[in-house]
Amino acid sequence: MAATTALTVGMAPAATAATGLDGPALAKQLVNKVDVNNVNRHLIALQRISDANGGRRAASTEGHKKSAEYVATKLEQAGFTVTRQEFPFTYAETLAEKLTVAGADVPIIIMSYSPSTPVGGITAPLAVVPVDDTSGCEAADYAGGVTGKIALIQRGGCSFAQKQATAAEAGAIGAIIYNNVPGPVNGTLGDPAAAKIPTGGITQADGQALATKAGSSVTLDLRAFQEARTSYNVIAETKTGRKDNVVMLGAHLDSVTEGPGINDNGTGSAALLETALQLGSKPKANNAVRFGWWSAEEFGLVGSTHYVNSLSFEQQLDIALYLNYDMIGSPNAAYFAYDGDNSDGVGAGAGPYGSAQLEQTLVDYLEKGKGVPVEGTDFTGRSDYGRFIAVGIPAGGLFTGAEGVKTAAQAAKWGGSADVPYDKCYHQACDNLGNVDRVALDRNSDTVAWALGVYATSTANINGVSGSSATKTKALRATERSQQRSLTASVQADDHHGAVAA
Repeated sequence: MAATTALTVGMAPAATAATGLDGPALAKQLVNKVDVNNVNRHLIALQRISDANGGRRAASTEGHKKSAEYVATKLEQAGFTVTRQEFPFTYAETLAEKLTVAGADVPIIIMSYSPSTPVGGITAPLAVVPVDDTSGCEAADYAGGVTGKIALIQRGGCSFAQKQATAAEAGAIGAIIYNNVPGPVNGTLGDPAAAKIPTGGITQADGQALATKAGSSVTLDLRAFQEARTSYNVIAETKTGRKDNVVMLGAHLDSVTEGPGINDNGTGSAALLETALQLGSKPKANNAVRFGWWSAEEFGLVGSTHYVNSLSFEQQLDIALYLNYDMIGSPNAAYFAYDGDNSDGVGAGAGPYGSAQLEQTLVDYLEKGKGVPVEGTDFTGRSDYGRFIAVGIPAGGLFTGAEGVKTAAQAAKWGGSADVPYDKCYHQACDNLGNVDRVALDRNSDTVAWALGVYATSTANINGVSGSSATKTKALRATERSQQRSLTASVQADDHHGAVAA
């Protein structure tokens, strides 16, 4: 049913200004101007670019280059100041993913930057690591003996990189990490230097079944091609507004190597592009607005991390806030906003000061303006907000779900199908134009426009800088961010939507 909705653009309701919600004139104007049909036109362009370039838009490929130039050219024609920021990264492409137990194949996904097995794989006994809150994170977890074996480890408690490294130190020759919630594990080891042994992820159900087969002979065949390459981010900024109080928005433009990435993350990229074009390069706004289309997100948030790291402390202080839009049109859509205040009380903690206010702005628009209830989603480090919050920049954003499974309660309030992934084509070749819910895309595109209009006008509720303020106190912001750094552990760069930690 969602697929049928996704294919029919005309089924999406026309974009209208929020009712019963007060906000600045710019926010209302932008909501009226951002049309989902124009957003969809950008998705069509990305699909055709992918089709003409091997069916993908992965970082460093022609598909990504053409996508980046499509975005950059439109912004240049609209008068924005556009920068192409090049950076190095390690490109990886899967060659083999196979796990065999007692003659039967178990679906497995190689983790980004995993070392490869020999052709044909490695065969060894299965060692089942005991399950607790930090399964496989500590040396004591391997006291049962894993030397020369393939370790089966439950997700959770620490990064995938730490799990496989600890297993390797204990003598394991391979690692299989199974989910601690329904669905597959699609993760990364974060950095080639952190990778010690071949590592892949499997579903919770398959992992629990394997956990009853300790000592059984298993064959693990995980191979990937890796190569040093370069790619580039596209950065665009308005020519008006305060340059010392910049409102920043971002979305990753690259796809995985397996497909065109139209939901992940054509949707966020297209909504961002259309919002920028409707805002214009010289808006009557108090604050400058900067947009980032990141590359190599799918290889561990490389582009956005490079961008933040390239800024001096003073330049970081000039960024008032960051809004991240990654997968905002999933076919079995959820409506998630990043949990800036940790009001859910689960998983990762709160974001830097100001993140709670960003969350509230997004939630208020969807709930009061669109009548759509919203749930929180943790800052797990699975998308490009990661490095921003690590340096103390408040962040927020929207997300409609990836490989996670929609519950019956969620289906009751949002529609769609219970016990089905939010995006059944996540990181697959079928993530194409038929894999987008245009109703969700329309609602979220309007929310992108609303939040931009609110904060381009004033960030007073974020950092005390009002629209009429002539100056701001950088010292105060520096102190706040220094305190935030001491309270918040650095967010590790992960593979998109499923990386380091469980």
